[in-house]
Amino acid sequence: MKTKPLHEQSDFFSDEQPETAAESLADAPLAVRMRPRSLEEIVGQDHIVAPGKPLHRVISGDRLISVVFYGPPGIGKTTLARIISKATRSAFVTLNAVTSNTADMRRVIEQARRRRSRQKTVLFVDEIHRFNKAQQDVLMPDVENGTLVLIGATTHNPSFSINGPLLSRSTIFELKPLDEDALVEVLRRALKNEDRGLGGQRVVADDNVLRFIAKHAAGDCRRALNALEVGVMTTAPNDQGDIIFDLKVAEESCQRKVVYYDGDEDYHFDTASAFIKSMRGSDPDASVYWLAKMIYAGEDPRFIMRRILILASEDIGNADPQALILASAGLKAIEFVGLPEARIILSQLVTYMALAPKSNASYLAVNKALEDVESETVQEVPKHLRDSSYASAKRMGHGVDYKYPHSHEGHYVEQEYMPAPKSYYLPTEQGFEKTLRERLTRLKSK
Repeated sequence: MKTKPLHEQSDFFSDEQPETAAESLADAPLAVRMRPRSLEEIVGQDHIVAPGKPLHRVISGDRLISVVFYGPPGIGKTTLARIISKATRSAFVTLNAVTSNTADMRRVIEQARRRRSRQKTVLFVDEIHRFNKAQQDVLMPDVENGTLVLIGATTHNPSFSINGPLLSRSTIFELKPLDEDALVEVLRRALKNEDRGLGGQRVVADDNVLRFIAKHAAGDCRRALNALEVGVMTTAPNDQGDIIFDLKVAEESCQRKVVYYDGDEDYHFDTASAFIKSMRGSDPDASVYWLAKMIYAGEDPRFIMRRILILASEDIGNADPQALILASAGLKAIEFVGLPEARIILSQLVTYMALAPKSNASYLAVNKALEDVESETVQEVPKHLRDSSYASAKRMGHGVDYKYPHSHEGHYVEQEYMPAPKSYYLPTEQGFEKTLRERLTRLKSK
């Protein structure tokens, strides 16, 4: 009996083998059947897999280094690992961080040590962010000394989800969501391919319909192929034997559009960052768009309101004091009304904040004051400003010589309020703050 080379053999710990049984079955999902089998079949990701690009050179030359593939679902992270498994002469082992434990890792490492003298071992860990720090530390020594070449795949930012020492020994390749043109090309290939795709069926679908699917897939190749397959499988042929895949079928196949939004990771905070910066930059249209994305993805309205409240003080401040009042009222209103109607309240607030005059003078003032409190000698409260409400206070000189502003003309009197005067609050010329600036100038000139 002829034995396969080690790199072609199944590994006991693999969740998905380089050539799974499912891939050879006619009833496997279209997205599985149409997985690229070589770098040349990959659509998109040209920034890393095009000829001459780093990953292409590494794979084609079988000069593997530890890498981490990072990006949203359905864009080819696992597919690239499979392609590597077929291209390399190394033993290729896969683990899924969701279902594997430390004992599994130690067995894989022990096998790699035994075969090291004759063959390199490549370990692919899917969803590597699911391994905790202790589990990741198990891999460290053998990745460092070359016993293992690690390929990790994750939807989470590796900088936050993977240990620093392990990350420093790996190269990060960020995979990007496929654009509409790339997804349309994937769908065309699936319709034409007779061996693995839908080419054996007479499917009639024009580019407008394919583009509709691509748009609703939001960069996810797997989702686009799933929608195509659902539409084809659930549409009966007409009298001529053609499956008419029109816009109505596409709409039913796509259902609700998916917006990738990971709750407490990069896509969540990146969207929130764009939302805040758009309001700060006085762009109401962009602000409402990022608001809509967060609402559509199921963001907690209270999270959105917290950002609006902070912006009302940090970026608008006294240029429009109404901003904070409206934001506070908005918080109460959305909790009383709830979604979906709360979206209207949020939109009103967001457009107001975007178009309000801006000033960060209050923000700068408190930061500078905190810096001085931390780094300089802390100033003592002058005696005339100290609390004089208790019996012995006057004997200690507390409150003596304090000048009550309301007893003076204009409700203002000059007196010392801090031993070493400093200027922290510098009102701008924006909105109502211009009035405050003029008043401050008059007071200081007296």
